[in-house]
Amino acid sequence: MDQKIVQTAGKEQLGEFAPMFAHLNDDVLFGEVWNEEAINLKTKCIVTVVSLMASGITDTSLTYHLQNAKAHGVTKEEIAAIITHAAMYIGFPKGWAVFRLAKDVWNEESPAMTEKDKYQNTIFFPIGEPNDAFAQYFVGQSYLAPISTNQIPIFNVTFEPACRNNWHIHRAKSGGGQMLICIGGRGYYQEWGKDAIEMHPGDCINIPANIKHWHGAANDSWFSHLAVEINGEDTSNEWLEAVSDEVYSKLPMISLL
Repeated sequence: MDQKIVQTAGKEQLGEFAPMFAHLNDDVLFGEVWNEEAINLKTKCIVTVVSLMASGITDTSLTYHLQNAKAHGVTKEEIAAIITHAAMYIGFPKGWAVFRLAKDVWNEESPAMTEKDKYQNTIFFPIGEPNDAFAQYFVGQSYLAPISTNQIPIFNVTFEPACRNNWHIHRAKSGGGQMLICIGGRGYYQEWGKDAIEMHPGDCINIPANIKHWHGAANDSWFSHLAVEINGEDTSNEWLEAVSDEVYSKLPMISLL
């Protein structure tokens, strides 16, 4: 399944000056057209590169779409064939111009985008740094990015595929607990003795204090949620046993093969 394309450049660069253009760029072009499912993202990248090439556009916008094409699976051999084929119909000068950009993008000495980088491009909030301080309480690799450390503590927690935290309890004499807001990928939340709840972007989970639970990613997807800490009296976190493979394997998974 293709990752959802998210774009905010229009609002960031033209939001105040040209809000309608920003809306058309971010919400319609990238939000709807780029996420339309009739053709896959790799094909859309190829169509876009050829369209810009035909229009004689060789500025940073073409570089961006060449990088996007590489990120979505277009190989060096494929882009060379695509540009050559298009040049037969729209002209050698345009082919030469695009090849100069493509050679830099597909330079074998340049590091390829990692799965983490690709996923970061699909969410608004930063993934942050490896969550080393709490690594002992996770199965797999997680990341942590502070969003707010004043008034209400909010952190973006990101899980690599199949990563999950241990069973744990947010203790509080009164108040307390936690709120989870999914911002990317697909994951799960489960309370002790209850069925797991599948989470998608926009879903919100309210976790009362003193409830044993865990949360983490599906085996085929990265997963990010904002963790909002609720103020309370005498609050603390009690970390318990890991979520066993037996429990995790019973969740509705999609094979990576």
